[in-house]
Amino acid sequence: MDAEQQNEGLVPRRDARPGLPGSLPHGSSHGLSRSAGSDEELINLWLRGKSKNTAEAYRRDVTQFALFFGGSLHYVRLEDLWDWHDEIRDEGNSLATIARKIASLKSLFSFGHRIGVLPVNVGAAFSLPKIPSHLSERILTEDETRQLLTDEGSTRNTVLLQLFYASGARVSELASLTWASVRGRKTAEGHKTGQISLLGKGSKTRSVLLSANTWNQLLALKNSELAAGHGQAEDPVFRSAKGGPLSRQQMWRIVRNAARRVGLSQKVSPHWLRHAHASHALDRGAPVHLVKETLGHESLATTSKYAHARPDDSSSKYLDM
Repeated sequence: MDAEQQNEGLVPRRDARPGLPGSLPHGSSHGLSRSAGSDEELINLWLRGKSKNTAEAYRRDVTQFALFFGGSLHYVRLEDLWDWHDEIRDEGNSLATIARKIASLKSLFSFGHRIGVLPVNVGAAFSLPKIPSHLSERILTEDETRQLLTDEGSTRNTVLLQLFYASGARVSELASLTWASVRGRKTAEGHKTGQISLLGKGSKTRSVLLSANTWNQLLALKNSELAAGHGQAEDPVFRSAKGGPLSRQQMWRIVRNAARRVGLSQKVSPHWLRHAHASHALDRGAPVHLVKETLGHESLATTSKYAHARPDDSSSKYLDM
């Protein structure tokens, strides 16, 4: 076995798993390559159709487990999952991180068994750890939110902050937003406004109707982009100094810096503005199903946690903006 195969963790490890069905005799290189190919092909099939960020996160989790286990996925037992759980727990990972890593494996094993590649779904018997909810700690008040939605030094940053809150968009959704996905329209009442189309999880597109104030801010940004020779349909709405779209990390820094500027001590992230959108809209009477559609939640239960195309309505209209 060459070193690369051992490090990839995609082949049966004879020394650590003696007596396993399918253990390979010394020198059986053909069997090794078939096993490695089998695992790699399974992982690639499992990741097909997932967004780039999701696929990268899943692959990291599975690679970490493969390096720990050191054998083919076909030979994973329930006790191996428990051993890995204990190891990543002892490394000091949070419950949320542990649950995410285990969930990645459970998804892979479920998929492999469903398509007939893995003989059993070993992950089915492994329960995810219960995670205490800290959502209330990450919801800004309306006053705190209003304070951080303006960056006097940058029109682009101000519109980015405003749109994070107004649309409830995820970082990846605004990072990929182009001017082709921004268009003006009239509301059912005849008022001029606009909407944006966001490419969300699972490559699903949803349209979010904006308030007149947010729309005017967005138009002001486009006018400044056009004056600078940008702002065409294929151009990113939130352009970096190099001409391409702002990265997710750059967007995080803009939000973090805005929070620091107004004296918020918490480590505020873009997702906090998504939380704020949901909470504030529900507090102001937005129907829970409308918040669900605006935020792109798969389940109504996800949206209900916040309760303490061409849309004619969106929860954006319920915000005080």
